[in-house]
Amino acid sequence: MNNRIAKPLAKDHQPTSRRQVLTRLALIPAVIGTPVLLAGCAGPQVTDYAAQTPKLDLRQYFNGTVDAWGMFTDRSGAVVKRFKVVMDCQWNGNEGVLDEAFTYADGTTQRRIWRLTAGPDGSFTGRADDVIGEATGQTSGNAFRWGYTLALPVDGRTWHVQFDDWMFLMDDQVMVNKAVMSKWGITLGEVTLFFQRRT
Repeated sequence: MNNRIAKPLAKDHQPTSRRQVLTRLALIPAVIGTPVLLAGCAGPQVTDYAAQTPKLDLRQYFNGTVDAWGMFTDRSGAVVKRFKVVMDCQWNGNEGVLDEAFTYADGTTQRRIWRLTAGPDGSFTGRADDVIGEATGQTSGNAFRWGYTLALPVDGRTWHVQFDDWMFLMDDQVMVNKAVMSKWGITLGEVTLFFQRRT
């Protein structure tokens, strides 16, 4: 995977040391993913949305070409990275391949290929080259929650960064995704994405 260091979006807003790290972390394309869920963590559960419609069929939605537009915001809420994604999605039974091509606002590009397996009752697992172990997720109603840990090179070291992704189907074409990125239990920032299927 091509992990280039992101440049600040505005020349008059030079990053602090922490901002530089967050800007590098912003290269993570968090599309189709959610972090390892911490046991005992309070908050909404994906089953809370069981009655919500339209019902999300992940294999049906991520099938063919899907476009996405997203941004990474740091802990202060400042936008430090913007990007566009074109996804080529193919399924063969319960096995799916999601090929994601990222183009960032500074002109850099990146690619990630997810290999997903659909399980019973709306469960999914997935692997990618830079994901530690196996990602796990669950659909319920119009929602999908997806968790994984990403191995991210930063300044000669490898950070293991966790994602907690929530996706909500709005209609047949549009889905909204909000992901929280954390390290050592500390929130580093959020990724917001809007997906649209091509007709």
